[in-house]
Amino acid sequence: MSLRLGDEAPNFTAETTEGTINFHEWLGNNWAVLFSHPADYTPVCTTELGYTAKLKDEFSKRNVKVLALSVDDIDSHHGWIKDIEETQHVAMNFPIIADPDKTVANLYDMMHPNSSEKFTVRSVFVIGPDKKIKLTITYPASTGRNFNEILRVIDSLQLTANYSVATPVNWQEGEEVVIAPTISNEEATTKFPKGFKIIKPYLRLTPQPNK
Repeated sequence: MSLRLGDEAPNFTAETTEGTINFHEWLGNNWAVLFSHPADYTPVCTTELGYTAKLKDEFSKRNVKVLALSVDDIDSHHGWIKDIEETQHVAMNFPIIADPDKTVANLYDMMHPNSSEKFTVRSVFVIGPDKKIKLTITYPASTGRNFNEILRVIDSLQLTANYSVATPVNWQEGEEVVIAPTISNEEATTKFPKGFKIIKPYLRLTPQPNK
């Protein structure tokens, strides 16, 4: 059964390149990005993992932990990490789950038989501190992910979790946001002291409230 937004992220215990973890305990009060890779020693994945390692400071300032998964074993992972570090000019700084029996891959519905019976698709899950799934994206094995977009979505998720706003098309950190339709103009005057503009009764823009 596929996981949906708002579902609790299934817990698991797994061996990783940084030791055995219990997922929920490892997550703690942080956000998490859990993402899967079709296999070790694959070219697109090598670039993805290297780029993600370079984003360590960006994830850290958002209180986000990163956790990758591949269906190969731990020895294969450690060998692959050497290639990632050599070719991408970065030190790996987050764990990769070893999932040769596909326990976690199946738990998170990362195996799509019509695509491949052997490898996971490129799944991405953003999980909140409440252990709930906030975002899911599934890419085909042939398409590398855009981690700048994933960071953008995390910024939106964290903002909208704390304020009565939504983020409009192509929104970037620091830009105007949309006031939730459930907030009256009178309430908006109090909630958004920077002011707001009314484009339509249902479309009202205000400066990003936490900036």
